Amino acid sequence: MVTSYRSINCGKITQANLGQTVSLAGWVDVRRDLGGLIFIELRDYTGIIQLVSDPNKNQAVHELFSTLKSEYVIQVTGVINNRPSQSQNQGALTGSFEIYPDSATVLNTCQPLPFNLNQSHSIDEALKLKYRYLDIRRPIMKNNLYLRHKITQSIRDCLNQEDFIEVETPILTKATPEGARDFLVPSRLNPGAFYALPQSPQLFKQTLVISGIEKYYQIARCFRDEDLRADRQLEFTQVDIEMAFATEDLVINTTENLLTKAFKEADIELTTPFPQMTYAEAMSKYGSDKPDTRFGLTINDITDLVANFNIEFLKNSINQGHKVKAICVPGFSQVTRTQINEYTNLIKASKASGLAWLAFTSDKVRSSGIDKYLSKTDLDNLKQATNCTTDDLILIVADKETLALTALGRLRLHLANVLNLIDENKHNLLWVIDFPMFEFNDDENRLEAVHHPFTSPNLSDVDLLEHNPAKACARAYDIVYNGVELGGGSIRIHNHELQQKIFSLIGLTNETAKEKFGFLLEALQMGAPPHGGIALGLDRLVMLLAKAKSIRDVIAFPKTQSGACLLTNAPSLVYANQLDEIHIQTKLSPQNAILTQTPS
Repeated sequence: MVTSYRSINCGKITQANLGQTVSLAGWVDVRRDLGGLIFIELRDYTGIIQLVSDPNKNQAVHELFSTLKSEYVIQVTGVINNRPSQSQNQGALTGSFEIYPDSATVLNTCQPLPFNLNQSHSIDEALKLKYRYLDIRRPIMKNNLYLRHKITQSIRDCLNQEDFIEVETPILTKATPEGARDFLVPSRLNPGAFYALPQSPQLFKQTLVISGIEKYYQIARCFRDEDLRADRQLEFTQVDIEMAFATEDLVINTTENLLTKAFKEADIELTTPFPQMTYAEAMSKYGSDKPDTRFGLTINDITDLVANFNIEFLKNSINQGHKVKAICVPGFSQVTRTQINEYTNLIKASKASGLAWLAFTSDKVRSSGIDKYLSKTDLDNLKQATNCTTDDLILIVADKETLALTALGRLRLHLANVLNLIDENKHNLLWVIDFPMFEFNDDENRLEAVHHPFTSPNLSDVDLLEHNPAKACARAYDIVYNGVELGGGSIRIHNHELQQKIFSLIGLTNETAKEKFGFLLEALQMGAPPHGGIALGLDRLVMLLAKAKSIRDVIAFPKTQSGACLLTNAPSLVYANQLDEIHIQTKLSPQNAILTQTPS
């Protein structure tokens, strides 16, 4: 009977182990046959150690080594020695040691690999996802998953030390009308009825706090049936936090403490408190509610200035109630017509009307044609208003304020990347606060909650709900890291009447509100304390700290952009009798929708 495959791990061998006889087990990482000697780099999860076979010392081991191939699984026993000084690998922790095994055993062989693990950066992602168990053997993928583990543990440790308790909430729950599209699960025991997979534990965590669990957290699995992209998956993990008697400051301080410890796992030291910026300021200066503050190119409002210019299209735009916004790009006066066309297309793709520009050099002004309508005084005033000097470029958009800001915000990010304005060594975290409570949904002709309908309005704005709800601000806050939203939260509504009012403003009748959220409305009448919390995207956080290009690089078994798991071939067809059991018929023809053979 095998009692142990190893007495020590490859990467944990130190000078203290010299002369010891050890047993090791792992994968053949590299095999080099130099004629007389065969060198094997043996790999386990801790690192690599060099094995050497010499036919003059151990013929049996040498013969076995001659048959080994990459990714064979082997076990060896031998004495740890120092490697000759001229062959030591200073780049590896165990690069000073080697073993001439006394015995070696092949525990398993390996078929020819579909791709070279050392060259997988150039391999198609679909192939790597199909053979994910091989892809994860790569050091970068393995390290990403270890980093994820360390970050998750640091978060748990931090919250545990602050007297939070982790509580699991249901995966099978009820569909809700707000937010993204639900994943629906048919109920076999209740024909015609469906569960929904949770988009968030929001209602349950509020209910827990009302239950007297004053400090709750969960590393929660969540599901949203929406289009995928580099930082989004159908199923994802969030750090979910809720507290009774919470103020904005309490939630923010808790989150900053948590993030400081998480970032430290990636060797990044943060300084608290993080700066705060209102939503209005973020939009007006950066054209985004998740501003990247590592570089300038801030947006200026020049509406009042250009209203006096003799430029017809700007006057017409202002007369329609539009705003004129501009950014100055330092040292970019030599912009080409091709580049201007590219920027114009980007602006139009953001649904703004177009782009005007002026480029200043020491002896002339180049522009989109507007300079001929401007006097020297006009030009000087424009340069002053945009903090522009000689050799700079001014880019101007006139449109509805939100459109103009959003378009210039996207152009700002594009220019920063193209012109290499971003300092990748900066780690800028900030809070965006004072979000609007509502935004208008033109398609449905109604107000909808900017965050979610359980968010409390600012106490000073409660009266606005009666006569001008669109002007009300929320007790909401988002945490932003280098222009990426890490998460968001709010102080919740803990008053039954106010919650009913918010439901009404977003178009939910009393009957619909009761049907969807009846248990919460009842709970709010049963001594609900003031409470609030936050949810942080764990996948996105780890992706950024690992400097990965996609969250798929920090998730063990992710889905593709089409929602497929290439490893297991999910989603897949099911058998006809399985559909019968859950009382489901499909509109697709049977040959395209179901497997007709009953599984044995």
